[in-house]
Amino acid sequence: MDIALDRSGSVVALATLLEDVAARPGVGGLLVLACDGNGFTAEQLDPLLRAAARPVFGGIFPQIIHGREHLERGTLVVGLPVAPRLCIIENLSDADTDIDGALAGLDAPGSTLFVFVDGFSRRIGATITALFENFGLLPNYIGGGAGSLSLVQKPCLITPRGLLQDAVVLAGTDLRSGIGVAHGWQVVSDALKVTASDRNTILTLNGRPAFDVYREHVEPLAGATLDATGFFDIAKGFPFGIRRLDSEVVVRDPLMVGGEGALVCVGEVPEGAFVHVLRGVPDNLLDAAAQTVRKAADAFEGEPPVHATRLFIDCISRVLYLGDDFGRELDAVDRGEPLFGALTLGEIANSGREFLEFYNKTSVMALIEG
Repeated sequence: MDIALDRSGSVVALATLLEDVAARPGVGGLLVLACDGNGFTAEQLDPLLRAAARPVFGGIFPQIIHGREHLERGTLVVGLPVAPRLCIIENLSDADTDIDGALAGLDAPGSTLFVFVDGFSRRIGATITALFENFGLLPNYIGGGAGSLSLVQKPCLITPRGLLQDAVVLAGTDLRSGIGVAHGWQVVSDALKVTASDRNTILTLNGRPAFDVYREHVEPLAGATLDATGFFDIAKGFPFGIRRLDSEVVVRDPLMVGGEGALVCVGEVPEGAFVHVLRGVPDNLLDAAAQTVRKAADAFEGEPPVHATRLFIDCISRVLYLGDDFGRELDAVDRGEPLFGALTLGEIANSGREFLEFYNKTSVMALIEG
């Protein structure tokens, strides 16, 4: 893969990179990962994306990864050695949007399916379910939630139609890959039943307002008072874990306190599920990140190629929690091959070849040929 980085985050530089990478020999498609700090708007990007010489897809994220650096400003343009088969679904949060019907328009998922979604869309869970029901685990899935740490929903998905909001872009490719997934968060509470929820909002736990129950568990552990003001400063260290059969818990990030003591999360939490409060220990999180490298190599069908690229999709809230230690996380996954990626609002992957999930606070490594 041809990986080109612009550190300025300017529209002019992006236009130059799109033209330059598209013209390189063997490039069949363009993956673009950009920082929210660039301040890109649809008015600025739409003419460039619609005029791109190769199929273009990707998103805008809180930060991007290049080697051992994580950047708050800048853009990556990656030239793929194959032409991606794109499927774009708009108005994703609308209950009338036919996700299954739209997926029928994807020519073939291929060996590796890139999935980038607006991290604030309210039907991400339905999208994941539809992907599994339509394609099963035939492809490897890799991607994540685009958007801004401002928590304001805005256009954040890069497509040939332009910069889109409340959408998902899928890119099927024939590139072979191996996927590794791990998070390292530890269970520190008994199971709590989600007695009422509305997609990504937990209304009640054990029949009581969700925030009241959460606060009772977290305040003694955090040694601090938890309220709606500055909620995420404490909550970032105490996510929820949804128990799954025959797998480790799937993490859900509580973002803010909603009306009547509800908790708004990144990703859906089904009513009737059992959740635990989790706690992070930095060394355990770093060990988990390192495990993704081994798991990706083990999951690769056949011998991993000598010339491979590593795409690292990691959660931005791990950066916020680890702080200066996050550099150690990048050190833990660096093996000398080209490394790039994004720090996302939720991660999408299949763990080995067993599960397809929308994760939070999780590290995902894709070892990709080419």
